[in-house]
Formats: sequence, structure tokens, C-alpha cells
Amino acid sequence: MFDIHPATPADAGEVLTLQRAAFVDEAQAYGDPFVLPLTEGLERVEKLLGQEDTLVLKAVAGPRLVGAVRSRVMGTGAVVSRLAVVPDLRRRGIARALLADLERRLREGYPDLTALTLSAGAQDAGQQRFYRRLGYAETSRERVAEHLVMVHMRKELGPERSGGGGVAERETAV
Repeated sequence: MFDIHPATPADAGEVLTLQRAAFVDEAQAYGDPFVLPLTEGLERVEKLLGQEDTLVLKAVAGPRLVGAVRSRVMGTGAVVSRLAVVPDLRRRGIARALLADLERRLREGYPDLTALTLSAGAQDAGQQRFYRRLGYAETSRERVAEHLVMVHMRKELGPERSGGGGVAERETAV
């Protein structure tokens, strides 16, 4: 079992460590050790955790940080990023629970929010299936490097509905 709580600037070191552990396999898959989650520094994570328009959630199992996700509200939308789950606990519902709790908190805190957006690597079909099962739809693709195409996805936030979800395929990257 795990609990989900908002992360604070004091959690920055653990969040960054988790992020790096979770994104190593993505960096290897793309042959790029410089993917943003691996190159982001502690000062930036601390700063983001202290910003009013940024919500970072952490999943903890006992004393262990096992997952995290962040979002940034911009107008009537929010960008979801850095969804990360420790490699040894993937496919256990942590990512799904983090995204559901994030959406709930964003809806409560920002009633005028109309959509959530995120990006996923085009080469990771499992990741895209995971997001589609949660209500995200592809809006565009963008080549950001010779070896990397990003799939941009969006979830419209109409009236809140119950249900949703399927089995998570891979719970690491955004």
C-alpha cells in the first residue's frame, strides 16, 4: 500500500533521486543520456516545489518515496509531467493513482480548468496506451531531436465522471 501527499521543497532530493531512477531505462531506450528528467538539477526541483502554480504529488510506502508526478497550471489548462515510479514497483497502480489524485486536486483547486496535457515518447506504445486508457487523446507529434519524436496528448475535463483506467503498461515517463 502507498499514500499520496503533496511534495514540498524539503522533498526535492528524494523526488530528484526517484526521477533519475525511473527515467534511466527511457534514456537507454532512446540512446540519449541527456533526457530532461536526468539532467534537471536539485535547485530547479526545489524551486518548482515551491511555486504556487505547480503541484507535485508523491506516493510513499512507509518511509520510501515510490512515485511522483508534477503539474503546472497555465490559464485554463495544466501540463502534467515527470510521472515517475520506482522501477521495482511498476505495474501496481501507483502511476494511475497519482494521476487520478492529481486530476482530483487540480479540479478542486482550479474549477475553471478545462484540460490536462502531457507528452510521451513516440517509440513507447505502452506508455501511450496507458494514457489513452486514462482519457488522453493524441493531439500532435513533434520531432525534438533526430532520435526522438514526442506525442502530445490532451484530456478534456468536462464534468467529473467515475470510473476510467485499465492496466498500466509502463509508468515512468513524462
